[in-house]
Amino acid sequence: MAVTYGFHATMTARPGLGGLLADLLLTGLDEGNPGAGEHCLVYLVSRSAADPDRVHVVEGWTSEAEHHRAFAGEPARALLARVGELLAGEAEFADLVPVGGRVSAH
Repeated sequence: MAVTYGFHATMTARPGLGGLLADLLLTGLDEGNPGAGEHCLVYLVSRSAADPDRVHVVEGWTSEAEHHRAFAGEPARALLARVGELLAGEAEFADLVPVGGRVSAH
């Protein structure tokens, strides 16, 4: 399967909660959550080196429709509600058009 749709989110946690936010976002890989499905081929959570309360999520999906389907489900909605409680402001989102790259199983 190829990544045909990408998504990027940048969130800033309330002061001192960046680690908790990152940990919570990593539960997106748990069974039933959006990053766990067979159509999400890339799910990367990172913290900013300059601001540990700033967290980035990069996703690569087999299609935009699969991304929307996964995030319409109850597990994703519940996860996003919990994420929202930790944020200092509005998250920034961007749709991406993948042009190449590599995901390694190492």
